[in-house]
Amino acid sequence: MQRVVILYGGKSGEHEVSLRSAASIVAHLDAARFEAVLVGIGKDGVWRLEEDGPVSRDPLEPLRLGLGPRVLVVPSGGLAVERRKGIETLPCDCVFPVLHGSYGEDGTIQGLLECADLPYVGAPVMGSALGMDKEKAKLLWIQAGLPVVPFMTVRRADFGDEDPEGTIRRLAGEVTSRFGWPAFVKPACGGSSVGASKASDAADLGRALSAALEWDDKALIEPFVDGREIECSVLGNDKARAFPPGEIVSSHEFYDYEAKYIDPDGARLVIPADLDDTIRESIRSIAVRAYEALELAGMARVDFFVRRTTSELLLNEVNTIPGFTSISMYPKMCESGGLAYSELITQLVELALERREGRKRLRYSF
Repeated sequence: MQRVVILYGGKSGEHEVSLRSAASIVAHLDAARFEAVLVGIGKDGVWRLEEDGPVSRDPLEPLRLGLGPRVLVVPSGGLAVERRKGIETLPCDCVFPVLHGSYGEDGTIQGLLECADLPYVGAPVMGSALGMDKEKAKLLWIQAGLPVVPFMTVRRADFGDEDPEGTIRRLAGEVTSRFGWPAFVKPACGGSSVGASKASDAADLGRALSAALEWDDKALIEPFVDGREIECSVLGNDKARAFPPGEIVSSHEFYDYEAKYIDPDGARLVIPADLDDTIRESIRSIAVRAYEALELAGMARVDFFVRRTTSELLLNEVNTIPGFTSISMYPKMCESGGLAYSELITQLVELALERREGRKRLRYSF
């Protein structure tokens, strides 16, 4: 039986979402094949072994963060547990990081696991970092000839002068000339709509930028797109495949954090999405090309807008560790395409081990 370490929690604004996603993954892990080892990461960044296991295998019951012994990451030595009697090895065949957002989805954990010589589920270091940074991802997609939502980048350093109000007026003028109002503002490196808000004028823009820059040193300003929100699951390493896309119909002004995770009536999921066959296949094709452009592996959810008036497709963003809660789109779209949740988890572990074997064939000394 293979031991899969489920890493959850994390030092992130999406900490609570991670607890729910991890619970769902544990509930659907093939218990005949895998043993789940729970390692929770507190908001302080400390890793601890949850020795008692989950309270239940109910996917709706978030995993807890206990006060178990600290877990250490050993360069070239895997994982270890710090006990009173000393340090002992924590056997691990594969790590499944269920860490949304910063310090989990951005390449930091992936780099740490590479140093520890541990196989892990999901995108490698560079792909994770690129997928997390919405600006860099869009620049690469543009280079690859893919359609993206237009954007402006604003950095905290832009407000380093003595006239922040003047900076806001200048930016508002650019929004007026390039996009028109309303506009949406969000952290460049973030997820789950944390720090994202809508701006209807210059005063709103200042407030929205202030909120976004609490979560990152860089923010994006994007135009309002009158479009349907379509998402597409992609799975695989060198040969990725895309599943039938789904649609999110939000009852909120936009698909914000509350609609995603708090309000039970915040959104309706339509899987598969009611789309023309040509558009559906275009979405799947572009999703794979977007995945490949960022050199992703394992899994990702690629998000689109489809303009209501013209059916134009626009790439919005990618999530390299998408939500796995009981209402999350990624596993539901895979199920719609014929891949059951349990088998999806199994394939993700197999893809992680496959990528590890490929890397072991490379040379690292001359």
